[in-house]
Amino acid sequence: MGVITKRVHARVGLLGNPSDGYFGKAIAFSLANFSCEVSLKPSHAVSFQPHPEHDKEAFSSLEDLSCTCAKYGYTGGVHLLKATCKKFFDYCRSHELLERIEGKQFSLSYDTHIPRQLGLSGSSALIYAAVQALIEYYGVDIPKQDRPALVLAVEQEELGINAGWMDRVIQVWGGLCYMDFAGLSSGGQLKCIPLDPQLLPPLDLLWADSPSESGKVHSKVRQRWTEGDPEVVQCMQQAAKCAEDGRMALQDGDWPKIAHLMNANFDLRRKMFGDAVIGEVNIKMVEVARSVGAACKFAGSGGAVVAFCPLGVEQRRSLQQAATNNGFHIAPVEVAPEQ
Repeated sequence: MGVITKRVHARVGLLGNPSDGYFGKAIAFSLANFSCEVSLKPSHAVSFQPHPEHDKEAFSSLEDLSCTCAKYGYTGGVHLLKATCKKFFDYCRSHELLERIEGKQFSLSYDTHIPRQLGLSGSSALIYAAVQALIEYYGVDIPKQDRPALVLAVEQEELGINAGWMDRVIQVWGGLCYMDFAGLSSGGQLKCIPLDPQLLPPLDLLWADSPSESGKVHSKVRQRWTEGDPEVVQCMQQAAKCAEDGRMALQDGDWPKIAHLMNANFDLRRKMFGDAVIGEVNIKMVEVARSVGAACKFAGSGGAVVAFCPLGVEQRRSLQQAATNNGFHIAPVEVAPEQ
């Protein structure tokens, strides 16, 4: 068997998030603009190849170290691959599949073009790419329905990353999907309903050079939600309703309704988390988009936003100019196909 390479794209939460982490609902799509790849090569031992930039350990100077860490962070991607392999082994052991994985070792390497700390789900993309490579290499059958839970377990149980279901589901399914997580609260299954990406209006992605830490934003809100704080519980329910109503609006071609729901979704997040957690740069991106009349909300948990210009081409040009003038990157959204 030769080299196995798997690619997974970034994702955008269109409506409903962050309720996906609280048994809510969401609409999300796979973002073709950014992706990562994991390659598996048969080997005599299990090993991991450090990325020359993301896992760099030698630097020409302190300035080089500082610039590298500012751009790529401190942890790189190898720890994600190791944690994935550990959880994959645990899954095989608990499902009596160890005979399928005996006697075959491998080497994993990766590359990613998903910018760090933009809330575009770069970590789970890398994990799921590794899961796919391991599944093909060992010929192990892991049902599609089980794969999001496996990816989430890598992040939550092995790495302590605070994460919800939306990212893992859309990266497994691809395309555009409506998701309902209410059943998970009683031990049931999530519902994932693929939608036609052609239902989407033209969208733009804005992001900043000084992004936020997407893994830290849920902490106080989760505690309040667990304690039954009425404000947080109600806001999460309303955020989930944004996705529920958004599904109908997409199917009806009601794009003004989509714009209204996107704005409402962000306002609910801001009410729950507060400006200190949302962050000055993130608020500025939303304000810049809204200054030209565009609807806007977080693509994930901060660092990038998705915007919709309901008035069409001229408004999109105004948005592009406003974003550029304020030092933000902007690009038309491209949806990756269903898996």
